[in-house]
Amino acid sequence: MLDLIVLAFWTDATRISSFMFANDVSGKNFTGLIPGVNGGHHELSHHQDKAEKYEPYAKINRWHNEQLAYLLDKLTAIREGDGSLLDNSMILFGSSMSDGNRHDPNNLPILLAGRAGGTIQAGRHLASPKNTPLCNLYVSMLERMGTPVEAFGDSTGALALG
Repeated sequence: MLDLIVLAFWTDATRISSFMFANDVSGKNFTGLIPGVNGGHHELSHHQDKAEKYEPYAKINRWHNEQLAYLLDKLTAIREGDGSLLDNSMILFGSSMSDGNRHDPNNLPILLAGRAGGTIQAGRHLASPKNTPLCNLYVSMLERMGTPVEAFGDSTGALALG
């Protein structure tokens, strides 16, 4: 699927894609896919502070991040203008929970890759004030896509990404 996304962007069939590895309560079992993992992401995210669940949970999270790295490497390898396909893209990667064990939807692990045609200063960690809605990021992304909005969901404004 990631290769198809790269191909679609590269050929300009589309520059918009949405891909979810699994829904939040997916029963996807990673046994046999990732060495040392017996079980699924959802069940292991409810680790109950048991040490034996931390390592397989971390391995599944690492696997997801490796998939992102694969996608970003493919986009970086394709030259487009003075940069790469990734330079002209925005790739949002994240989760709806910061801690699955507590069902904590705050302080989310969100990564935005790419430079959106030079409108995003990359290579930074942006820490937003507590209780900043994730939709503020979506407002900023929509602006860069040429679709400015006054509000989106529970947004309170745009994030400064430039």
